[in-house]
Amino acid sequence: MYDVVIVGGGPSGAIAAEDLARSGKSVAFIDRDGRIKPCGGAVPPRLIQDFDIPDSQIVARINTARMISPSQRHVDIPIENGYVGMVDREHFDEFLRVRAHRAGAHRFTGTFIRIDRDADGTKVIYRDKASGNQMELATKLIIGADGARSNVAKAEVPGCEKIPYVIAYHEIIEAPDAREGYDPLRCDVIYDGAISPDFYGWVFPHGKSASVGMGTGIDGVDLKKATAELRAASGLQDCKTIRKEGAPIPLRPMDKWDNGSDVLLAGDAAGVVAPSSGEGIYYAMVGGRVAATAAAACLQSGRVKDLQLARKLFMREHKGVFKVLGAMQNAYYRSDARRERFVSLCHDVDVQKLTFEAYMNKKLVAARPLAHLKIGIKNLAHLTGIVSETRI
Repeated sequence: MYDVVIVGGGPSGAIAAEDLARSGKSVAFIDRDGRIKPCGGAVPPRLIQDFDIPDSQIVARINTARMISPSQRHVDIPIENGYVGMVDREHFDEFLRVRAHRAGAHRFTGTFIRIDRDADGTKVIYRDKASGNQMELATKLIIGADGARSNVAKAEVPGCEKIPYVIAYHEIIEAPDAREGYDPLRCDVIYDGAISPDFYGWVFPHGKSASVGMGTGIDGVDLKKATAELRAASGLQDCKTIRKEGAPIPLRPMDKWDNGSDVLLAGDAAGVVAPSSGEGIYYAMVGGRVAATAAAACLQSGRVKDLQLARKLFMREHKGVFKVLGAMQNAYYRSDARRERFVSLCHDVDVQKLTFEAYMNKKLVAARPLAHLKIGIKNLAHLTGIVSETRI
């Protein structure tokens, strides 16, 4: 009998497993093994500090972000007083799983099937990868950290079907040395309806490799064709393709993360991916940590209401950022004309500084209210067309 069984061994599930094991709880996690989520791989310094990530997992340190508009205008934004770290999910996720196992979490490899409840208690049923046999793990609580469109959420927590998604697709390629259109120390973010009509494309260096991809929530868009065009525009069409991956990314946290009894969601399963940016690694890991905190509280008190702590703790710190990013996506991603305006706004030094301060620290910067007021006025001016676009 486990205190907690976690379905999913990505960053969220692995952090939840490690935290619970280190707190003395009996915990197991089930990972499908071999699945690599499509992901740009960007992580802020706060993640590296909060979750004690060693330098060996950081495959690149990015010092510039380039915003590219539909007309191919670009704005290079220097990342002052820090950097954006890059991880390779193939190795980063496994590092987190191994660390959780070493902390005392029991690791199983297989595919979740269902949750059974009877007079003997609650059991997680899964299919073991090695044998193909159906296995069961008895448990008091379950954390569903099985990603977007979570099977645990579908079975246990109403509301997951209401969450909007984009489908992300990327190709990991062998990265060249610096060349025209590609800089191994720069992230490119492409706001162009020809690449993505409602989201964006990206070129993110990973040291010896690079992630090139895009996302969209619109049916009928040819993701592979758009990515091929993005590679060509970046001068990367001749680079060897290492692997190709695609998956849904949620764009809004669910209103409820638990079933009021014995199941709690975490990470992408709970919808904790930042709007506008699609950033998910940091928020998934925070989601795993607050899920572990809530599960431990529930086990200690015996009150199932304590499972609600996970969402309350997460939203207390990150609701404001998510609200601002959601408004930004709604305002600027709806047309190429708006995207041109957004890139134009990114020329502003106040916008650049506050954006990256918020990114690095994962909270809205309140230290410069005058700068916030100026940005608000400039934002309205661009949206209404009062000011002309800044062009280079």
